[in-house]
Amino acid sequence: MDRNTFTGLFLIMIIIAGSVYFLKPSDAEIQKEKDRIHLDSLKKAGKVPAAAKTVADTIKKPAIDSAALKSPFGASLAGSEQLLTLENKDIKLKVSTRGGRIYSAELKNFKTYDKKPLILFDGTDNKFGTTLTAGSTIVNTNERYFTQVTGNGSNGITLRLSYSPTQYIDYIYTLPVEGYKVDFTVKPVGLDNVVANSNTFNINWQTAVRKQEMDMHLERQYTTVYYNGLEDGVDYLSETKDDAKEINDQKLQWVSFKAHFFSSVLIAKKGISKANLAVSTDTADHVDIKDMKATLAVERDADGSFPMQFYFGPNKYDLLQKQGFDLEKQVNLGWGPLKYINRFAVLPVFHFLEQFNWSYGLIILALTVILKLVLSPLTYKSYLSMAKMRVLKPEMDEIKAKVGEDNPTLLQQEYLKLYKKAGVNPLGGCLPLLLQMPIVIAFFRFFPSLFELRGESFLWMHDLSTYDAFIKFGFTIPFIGDHLSLMCVLMTISTLIYTYFNNQISGVTGQMKYIGYITPIIFLGALNSYPAGLNYYYFLANMFTFLQQYIIRLMVDDKKIHAQIQENKKKPESTKKKTGFAAKMEEMMRAQQQAQAKKK
Repeated sequence: MDRNTFTGLFLIMIIIAGSVYFLKPSDAEIQKEKDRIHLDSLKKAGKVPAAAKTVADTIKKPAIDSAALKSPFGASLAGSEQLLTLENKDIKLKVSTRGGRIYSAELKNFKTYDKKPLILFDGTDNKFGTTLTAGSTIVNTNERYFTQVTGNGSNGITLRLSYSPTQYIDYIYTLPVEGYKVDFTVKPVGLDNVVANSNTFNINWQTAVRKQEMDMHLERQYTTVYYNGLEDGVDYLSETKDDAKEINDQKLQWVSFKAHFFSSVLIAKKGISKANLAVSTDTADHVDIKDMKATLAVERDADGSFPMQFYFGPNKYDLLQKQGFDLEKQVNLGWGPLKYINRFAVLPVFHFLEQFNWSYGLIILALTVILKLVLSPLTYKSYLSMAKMRVLKPEMDEIKAKVGEDNPTLLQQEYLKLYKKAGVNPLGGCLPLLLQMPIVIAFFRFFPSLFELRGESFLWMHDLSTYDAFIKFGFTIPFIGDHLSLMCVLMTISTLIYTYFNNQISGVTGQMKYIGYITPIIFLGALNSYPAGLNYYYFLANMFTFLQQYIIRLMVDDKKIHAQIQENKKKPESTKKKTGFAAKMEEMMRAQQQAQAKKK
C-alpha cells in the first residue's frame, strides 16, 4: 500500500460516490418502479385490477367430453374444489379436494415482518401430486378431484381418487393435537394390475417460497433445497445461484424447501430412491424469494402404502433436533471447523443463557463477556508481544537509518538478528489474534442463522434478526445499499477507534498504519444489511477489547519489558532457543542476499 495505490483507491471512492449521486433515479422513476412492484404483488395475490386483466383471464374452463369421463379415473375430471381445514394449536392447514394436496400452510404462532399471518405457501403457488399411467391414459392427480371420505374428525381427513368402487387411492392426513408435523399416507387399493410401476409413488412437488422477512436479499442468501442422503448425510443446493441436481445413487430420507427461518419438509419413512431437485430465483420478483422443485420416487411399505410426514415449521435448532432425521442440520452454522465451534460450543452456551429468561440483547452481552474471558490469555499474550515490539522500535529505527531502505533483504536480516538477541517473536502479536479468528468468523454465520433473534427487540433495534435502518436513502448506493444501519455504523466507529489505539500499542508507522482503517470501511458495506444482533455483538466485542487492553496496560510495565530485553541480549547465543520459524527466515534471507549479490 504505497502512496500511489492509496491515492488511486481514494479517487475510485470519489468516482463511485459521484456517480451514485449524479445517476440516481428521479422521483418519477422511483414512483414508477413502486407502482410496478405493487402491481406485481397484486397479481401474485390474485387481486389484479379489472383494467389489468387479460383476455385469457376471462376464458372459461372447457366442457369435459363424455369419452374422457369413461377413461381410467375419468369420473375425477368433474367436480368442484373444496377447501377442508386441519388445525391444531400450532398450524392451520387447508387441504384442497382438487389434487388432494395441502393448499396452504399457516403457522399460527408467528407473523411476517409486517405483522401479517405467516403463510408458507398458498393457492396455485404450491403443487403436489403424481402422474399415473393406467393403460394408455396418463393421469395427473393435480388436475383431478378427490372426494372426502366421511367419518374423520377435525384432525384427520381422508381424500379418495376412485378408479372403481373397489379400486382407488386414498390420501390420509393426520394432524396431532400440537406440533408442526403432519402424517401423510398414500394408500392405493386394488390398483397393482391397473397402474404401472406401483412399487414407487412419484411425487411432483413445487413451491414458490414467499417473502416473510424484511430484507429479501438476506432471506434469499439462506433459502435453498436441502436433502438428507442415508449414506452421505445432509447436503443442499446452491444458496447463491440457480442450481439443480439428480440423485439416484443413494436413498434419501427427506427433502426440504428451506427458507431463511421456516421450512417445508417431506419425510419418507421408507426412503426416496430417486430425486430431481432444483432451485431458481426471479430477481425481478418482489413477492417470492425462490422457486423450488422436487421430483421424488417414494418407496413402498410392506403393507402396500407409502407412509410420509410433512414438517411445516420454524428452523429453530433444538426444535428441529427433536423431530429426528437430522433435520437440525439444515440450519447452516458454517463450514468446516466453524460449524463445530457453533454447534458444540456457542449454541450450548447460548441455550444455557436462555434459561435465565433475559432479553436476547442481554444474552448476547453475556455471551460476549464469556467469550472474552475465555480468550483473555490469548489477548494478554498478544498485547505483551506488541509491547515488546514497541519497546524495540527505537533500536529498529537505528538499524533502518544505518542500513537504509534500498536493501530490504539486508534490513530484514538485521531485524531478525535483533529479534533473536532480544528473545522476541515478531509474529507473537499476530498468532493469538489468528487463533481467535475462527471464533469471530463463526459468529458471522451463527447470528444470521439464529431463529431465536427473529422479532426480538432490544433498545432501538426492533428486530435483532435484521438490520436497524436509521437512514433510508430512497436509492441504492453500491456496497452500502439503500439504508444505513445504526448498529453497523457504531460497530464501524468502534473498530476505527480500536485500530487507532492498536496502532499506538504496536508502534506501527508508515503506510501500514493506514491499512487497518480500510478494513472497517469495507465491513461497513458488507455488514450494513446483516442482522443488528451480529453488529451488536461485534460492537460489544470491541468495547470489551478496549476494557481488556486498559486493564492489561496497567499490568504491563514497558520499563520492565525493556530491562528483560536487555538481559536477553546479554545471554550467550548458545543458550538461546532458535525457533523453526526464525531458522527458516534466516536461511531465506541469506539465500535472497546471495541471489542479489550474484545478480549485481
